This record gives sequence, C-alpha cells and structure tokens, in this order.
Amino acid sequence: MECRLELVILPVSDVDRAKAFYAEQAGFVVDHDRRVSDDLRFVQLTPKGSACSIAFGEGLTDAAPGSVQGLQVVVDDADVAYADLVAHGVDAPPVEDLAWGRFTGFTDPDGNRWSVQQLPPRAS
Repeated sequence: MECRLELVILPVSDVDRAKAFYAEQAGFVVDHDRRVSDDLRFVQLTPKGSACSIAFGEGLTDAAPGSVQGLQVVVDDADVAYADLVAHGVDAPPVEDLAWGRFTGFTDPDGNRWSVQQLPPRAS
C-alpha cells in the first residue's frame, strides 16, 4: 500500500495574515481560499515544487496557533533560499552547515516553525 502525505493543517490565529505571510513572504502558491459556511473557511497553499500542501482557516483545528514545530522543506540551495526569504522580509537565521545538510528556516507570525534544508551530497 502506498501512502502520500499531501496536506498538513496549521493552526493560526489570523487567517488573512497567515495567507499573506505564506504567499507574499515565504513564496508558497495559493491553491484555494474558500468559505464553505459561516463556520468553515479553507485556505490551501503549496510550497513551489512540493507535493505536500499546508492548510489553515476557520473551523479546521482546535490546536493552539503556533503549536506546529519541525516542519521541513528541502531546497537545492540553502543560500538562495535564505537570500529569498530575507529579501521578502522573513527573519531567517543565516545558513548553518551541519553533517546532515545546510539549514536555514523561518517561523510564521503565529510561531509555527519551519526548517529549510539543503541535503548533503550523497555518497557514491
């Protein structure tokens, strides 16, 4: 049986602020923004090149805003990702070289935390 992770729900306190951050600063693509009912709004965004999306909105989760930690995306070049994040006003730490890759990251306005990893070269 195959299983693919394709959607992660993020708890946020302000849907419009989160949408603006992810679309305008983190560079995610806005897939959907639908108000289904008075109690349900569904906003879905996808990191460029990813098969997995994030969603947030109203009526999607009871989790505390900012409680998701340890999300990770993989990029070809951590320095380029860092420069792009900073150029768009994201407070990202300088790239750090570790044995398991090169890392930067960011935290959204609610405190949900992301790592951005450049994989190390694979051994032949």
